[in-house]
Amino acid sequence: MNKTLRLENILNMLKTEPNDLFLNYSLGIEYIAINKYSEAIIQFNKSLTINPNYFTAYYQLGKVYEILNDFNMAITQYQQGLKIATLQKNNKAINEFNEAIFLIED
Repeated sequence: MNKTLRLENILNMLKTEPNDLFLNYSLGIEYIAINKYSEAIIQFNKSLTINPNYFTAYYQLGKVYEILNDFNMAITQYQQGLKIATLQKNNKAINEFNEAIFLIED
């Protein structure tokens, strides 16, 4: 399935399920794939409005801010995600957030 078709499918599904966490997150991923970073940020923030504990959205926000060379915002997003991953005792995510932060600060 090409990027445009995936994007259209997600947008159509969101018409009937606008508060679906996975669909909103997926739309953010699709926006990254087509270099629409502002739209990706909006979607990841919407995902976090739906579920503030969805640390994966913080990770993607951090990546987008890195792409945009806004390293302070990237670290802020990674740190927020790290807090949540720590509360959830998700060691894999903790390691990924720590590595992302380390690579920026290094």
